[in-house]
Amino acid sequence: MKRRRTTNKYVYKKKENTFLTVPNVLSLFRIALIPVIVWLYAISGNLVLSGIVLIVSGLTDIADGWIARHYNMVSDLGKALDPIADKLTQGAVLLCMIFRFPLLVFPFILLLAKEAFVGFTGLLLIQKSGAVYGAEWHGKVATCLIYAMLLLHLFWAEIPATVTLVSVILASGMMLISLFLYGMRNLKLLKNGQ
Repeated sequence: MKRRRTTNKYVYKKKENTFLTVPNVLSLFRIALIPVIVWLYAISGNLVLSGIVLIVSGLTDIADGWIARHYNMVSDLGKALDPIADKLTQGAVLLCMIFRFPLLVFPFILLLAKEAFVGFTGLLLIQKSGAVYGAEWHGKVATCLIYAMLLLHLFWAEIPATVTLVSVILASGMMLISLFLYGMRNLKLLKNGQ
């Protein structure tokens, strides 16, 4: 794996693809947990257990990134699977919760818009340069706020409307900031031909 430093951001390039790695298996495991979380929440009605499974999913997200970086297991498949697993999980849980908490429709729509734009421009960058640009601080903060919002609503049975509103504003605001910053980065890199 080649690791080069570009404008204080690490860009990972790998000469060969490795499919069966621990991080990739963990990402696939997170995708497999999505129907479990949805079933526990929407069919079984067990909000606490669905929250516990969501925490397990989040912990495997942290673990797969750490293992990939520290044990030289970064792969092209992993670069695609990790964000897909993350966003599918967030989107599925948000979609389930919209029926009980209508305000969550705003972060859900924003998540779809953000990931569509960032994903499209990211694919253009990969096609143009072959480089995959990693997550930045604002994307990680947005992800943490989304998970915090989801867990609040899973574990707090009678959550006050004010708390819902504040969590929606914080998560949505950070997603907007992240969308803007990722958009600026990707468009600049595309314009410069990187």
